[in-house]
Amino acid sequence: MAQDGGTRDMMRTIWSNMRMLALALIAFVAVTAPARAVLEVDITRGRVAPMPIAITTFLGTSPREQKYGAGLSGVVSADLERSGLFRPLDPASFIEQISSFSRPPRFGDWRIIKAQALVTGRAVMQADGRLRAEFRLWDVYAQQQMLGLQFVTSPRNWRRIGHMIADAIYKAVTGEEGYFDTRIVFIEETGPKNKRVKKLAIMDQDGYNLRRLTSGRALVLTPRFSPNAQEITYISYASGKPRVYLYNVETGQREIIGEFPNMSFAPRFSPDGQRVIMSLQEGGASNIYVLDLRSRAMRKLTDTPAIDTAPSFSPDGRQVVFESDREGSQQLYVMSAAGGPARRISFGKGRYSTPVWSPRGDYIAFTKMYKGRFAIGVIKPDGSGERILTEGFHNEGPTWAPNGRVIMFFRETRGASGGPHLYTVDLTGYNERKVRTPGFASDPAWSPLLK
Repeated sequence: MAQDGGTRDMMRTIWSNMRMLALALIAFVAVTAPARAVLEVDITRGRVAPMPIAITTFLGTSPREQKYGAGLSGVVSADLERSGLFRPLDPASFIEQISSFSRPPRFGDWRIIKAQALVTGRAVMQADGRLRAEFRLWDVYAQQQMLGLQFVTSPRNWRRIGHMIADAIYKAVTGEEGYFDTRIVFIEETGPKNKRVKKLAIMDQDGYNLRRLTSGRALVLTPRFSPNAQEITYISYASGKPRVYLYNVETGQREIIGEFPNMSFAPRFSPDGQRVIMSLQEGGASNIYVLDLRSRAMRKLTDTPAIDTAPSFSPDGRQVVFESDREGSQQLYVMSAAGGPARRISFGKGRYSTPVWSPRGDYIAFTKMYKGRFAIGVIKPDGSGERILTEGFHNEGPTWAPNGRVIMFFRETRGASGGPHLYTVDLTGYNERKVRTPGFASDPAWSPLLK
């Protein structure tokens, strides 16, 4: 059911207050002041040898605490390993067996196994039923603590706490924000290749806590997160024709954001979350429009006989990148967010599509098609520095991690039994990983860091 602007604003206020209440359950405080350490990884260089890091099983006094402790250290280890910047050491190689969270480790024992960093921690069930997770990050060669934090939350959120710990370690060592406490919305695909059922689904970035948001009775396409990660915009054919919907992740409430006489494509939020940009079909052409979510006023940004589509805002909201065939083939263009003249930025061989601006503003990711191959690449907003990160039979749909250092995309496999799967690749192009999903998955969108 569609809502008017006032109702929608009221619901947003209510859920904003409820999110603040929920976040009060997660305490994020320093155990001790972090010491200045020399341990660091420069991720702005090319290929980086992963840092050896020892992650001990978090301590616990009761069986329940020990279970959470083992789970937490496992999540932290898996997150850091997938980044390609850390190499968790085999616990069987550990000489010292940590038995006290309070005492400093025996640094010599960790140097022998060539650990450069060490993580210790413990899980404590509090009297109020909440779980407290504490950890310390040690610089082994400087023999000092780099970081010490604790988190308190409901036990059901223990995996999220693991991701938050991994983010804190990632930032302490690299100087960059982490990306582990995030979600992915995507299209889950089931059934035979010629009759796929497509459902809107959401999961943690490591593939856990999967939830299906739609039933599969109607085709759904191109989901995208709002800047606060609480709403998703997507295309649905529930009425037999494509409509743009908003879906509230917390409430499950869905609304149509507008009735458009022609087909609509590729909706995406503005950085302030107040507008949705999309393309609308107009005869044999399509042009780019922006919809104000408060007033529901539409504004036309392009007016050409070409196919202008797949728009994406720059992180400051001042510019838009999009694809267009206005010069004969699909290429990438940048224009002011107010519309007006567009500047072509892609000049390589092949066709360019699905551009999306990095959260850092430094690159635009794209799909490139040339001689039957599909590549995922990046280019600077001025058109310089084009690089291909990965290519294959059919790669498409890049989406950025919130720190602008990793890209997720989907890759289709050949054959009658083939289908799409999700992958990540970092900006070096060396660390490519398959993402855990229960079956076929396509068209991912990465959320901002959760709050």
